[in-house]
Amino acid sequence: MAKVVIVGAGFVGSTIAYALMLGGTAEEIVLIDKIEEKARAEAMDLNHCASFVSPVTIKAGDYNECSNADIIIITAGAPQKPGQTRLELVDINSRIITQIIEDILTYTKDVILLVVTNPVDVMSYISWRVSGLPAAKVFGSGTVLDTSRFRYLLSSRCKLDPRNMHAYVVGEHGDSEVPLWSTANVAGVSMDVFCTNCNDACSQEDREEISYQVRQSAYEIIQGKGATYFAISLAVRRIVESILRDEHSVLTVSTLLNNVYGISNLYLSFPSIIGRNGVQRVLPLEMSSEEVEQFLHSAHAVQESIPAKIKMAGNFVPAM
Repeated sequence: MAKVVIVGAGFVGSTIAYALMLGGTAEEIVLIDKIEEKARAEAMDLNHCASFVSPVTIKAGDYNECSNADIIIITAGAPQKPGQTRLELVDINSRIITQIIEDILTYTKDVILLVVTNPVDVMSYISWRVSGLPAAKVFGSGTVLDTSRFRYLLSSRCKLDPRNMHAYVVGEHGDSEVPLWSTANVAGVSMDVFCTNCNDACSQEDREEISYQVRQSAYEIIQGKGATYFAISLAVRRIVESILRDEHSVLTVSTLLNNVYGISNLYLSFPSIIGRNGVQRVLPLEMSSEEVEQFLHSAHAVQESIPAKIKMAGNFVPAM
């Protein structure tokens, strides 16, 4: 019996619960929110889907529900406002995350923590430092969503099924993230070779525009409807599935890097193998020299955003 607890029943948390329910991913889903009435109302609404989905127990609860959870998903925090960057949320959300972790640890120290709260790389790092749990069991949703955005935009440009586009976004889940063109491919055929045989090949300007759209999509969505929640809910469900089914899928979660292009003791998104015990290992991915430079820039942006009182000695990002 798989039990998933979601801390934060706002747009993102409640939509994740909905996605997990539709996928039959967990047998029990618990919503925790500081506004208890909100959590109860969301649970009630979801339970009214009972005749349309596989059997699942959905309820509102308190932190004592964490005691026997397999995965705890943290979405609580101040939302990103129109025009606001994710890194501008560090101060308020670091305080919220710290309190949540302390409340969780009252009831369990044997669980996987999946952080979704933005800025997710910094919040994942703080969750690891505050919890004292193994880094393999504390990680963030990272650029799993950004990777999906990249593949969608590539598929639209190439007029192909997005499931046949293989490409990753690494680094910060934010303005400095790096879409990797050097390793992007269609069924094993590199984009450079694919474009050579295409009558409507991407120019360098086209590539730069696609990369820009990957980074800016969230801002446009937030400006238009206030929040992003559909795509991130499916991204999180994909991560949860890989954990609970021990799939060993490769996903760009935000995880602790050690000696990856000289970066150590820092959370960033990088292709990682995800299974029942969390992050099994980070893959050795080759990048172009330009991408490495962008990746290091991204690492510096994240490192500089970590509150000084949380940073551990030995955080290391090579000088640029």
